Amino acid sequence: MTTTETAARRAPLTKAQIAARVADEIPDGSYVNLGIGLPTLVADHLATGRGITLHTENGMLGMGPSPEPDDVDPDLVNAGKIPVTELPGASYFHQADSFAMMRGGHIDVCVLGAFQVSATGDLANWSTGAPDAVPAVGGAMDLAIGARRTVVMMNLLTKDGRPKLVERCTLPLTGVGCVSRIYTELAIIDVGPDGAHVVELFGTTHAELEKMLGLTLGPTLGRTR
Repeated sequence: MTTTETAARRAPLTKAQIAARVADEIPDGSYVNLGIGLPTLVADHLATGRGITLHTENGMLGMGPSPEPDDVDPDLVNAGKIPVTELPGASYFHQADSFAMMRGGHIDVCVLGAFQVSATGDLANWSTGAPDAVPAVGGAMDLAIGARRTVVMMNLLTKDGRPKLVERCTLPLTGVGCVSRIYTELAIIDVGPDGAHVVELFGTTHAELEKMLGLTLGPTLGRTR
């Protein structure tokens, strides 16, 4: 059986499985920021002992996994106002200091959601472009550019079936050329100056993926870190 045939027989990843893949590929010892939405799931898949420290925009280092229902502390939340836990040694500080960490290059990896990502790594994740939408860029621009490595975790298609990986973003940009890899339910794809290249497929083939996205994708590279 060929690699393409094997990939076609595998089911698409669940949200939890995508989060686990992202967590698995974060280097040990990293300082990491998890964006609002799907990326918050990554916290539940980081194995202890790896020395990974989670940072929140609202001023915390040492965030842990999601709390059990009986352990929710209403004063302990991330930037998306989602309840979180603290790990031993956690610290708290002013939001201005938190943004200084982001802008000063002190975050090793940032995991963000996205409305669109271009084949060259441009990111659009703060506005749908609707005339009545409330601007809510938050710290996304600071994170996308300030982090040493920015990856995206998202569904590959919108609810109405339009691709979110595109040749060129049509929505307002968060950052230019800042994304290096996207993790989705159907594929892990590297993006950058030389375009998009498939790393791994789930439940589809290379040809099917190109037809779905309307893009020419580089060859499947096999799993890399």
